[in-house]
Amino acid sequence: MTTWSDGAVTEWEARGHHIEVDGHQVFVVDVGPDHAGPETEAGPAPEPLVIVHGFPTSSFDFAGLTADLSRDRRVVLVDLLGFGLSAKPDRHYTMALQADVVAGAVAAVGLNRFALLTHDMGDTVGGELLARDLDGAWPLEITRRVVTNGSIYIEMANLTAGQLMLLDLPDERGPEGPGPELLDASLRATLAPANQHIGMRGHAELVCHAGGDALLPRTIRYIEERRANERRFTGAIETHPSPLHVVWGPEDPIAVASMAQRLVDTRTASGLPEPTLTWIDGAGHYPQIEAPEAFNAAVRAALD
Repeated sequence: MTTWSDGAVTEWEARGHHIEVDGHQVFVVDVGPDHAGPETEAGPAPEPLVIVHGFPTSSFDFAGLTADLSRDRRVVLVDLLGFGLSAKPDRHYTMALQADVVAGAVAAVGLNRFALLTHDMGDTVGGELLARDLDGAWPLEITRRVVTNGSIYIEMANLTAGQLMLLDLPDERGPEGPGPELLDASLRATLAPANQHIGMRGHAELVCHAGGDALLPRTIRYIEERRANERRFTGAIETHPSPLHVVWGPEDPIAVASMAQRLVDTRTASGLPEPTLTWIDGAGHYPQIEAPEAFNAAVRAALD
């Protein structure tokens, strides 16, 4: 058992377990009531919620929300391959690979109908899953979606100096990673200015776990894939028929607020069910960490 500087990470690790997906150990947290049974007198049981995190962090980003979200529904969170407490093989990483990880985890826990909450890179993983559904290649029902701060329109993104540096490196494991102190500072810099006192050390340690920080030049390649295949990923986010709810921290220095507005405007013009847009005032790239009560309320409103 790893010794973490943040006791919340220790608790999070204890709440989860590993499952095998395509020969790799994938960390999953599966909490809350199992509503797979029939309807009750109170009406239909709420569908489960699957949460997919972003780069370079992990499902721990949502640790502070799961107690409330799982009061009346099952919540399943997955650490993508190369992230958090999942295996971190030295290999080329793709959105298809990460979508396979989520699909395998969902199958392993027995879900075939659920809502989907995604953040950052997780938006693009979700886009690949939605595209598979639209193609008829993933026979599951996604009932509704909550999309949060992610650079789904990559030409609008303000990539950080650290991201650009990693993209300039070859797609191979580095001799060493930046370490938790630098990563803590880098993550805090993506928060709204008023929130940069919030410690991100636990999140940074999870990046570094099992040498994950040395893998950052490999796991960041999703940005290149976003550029090459945006119409597939973002197109599916825009056009999938399930209801779309956009929850966004408007002070995000990377995935700027105009991205959220563009997504809502594009969806509205499509004639599909009109999306909702909730701004988490005073929040930046990690609204679920910076303003957890407001974020939770927005997610619950989208799901209820």
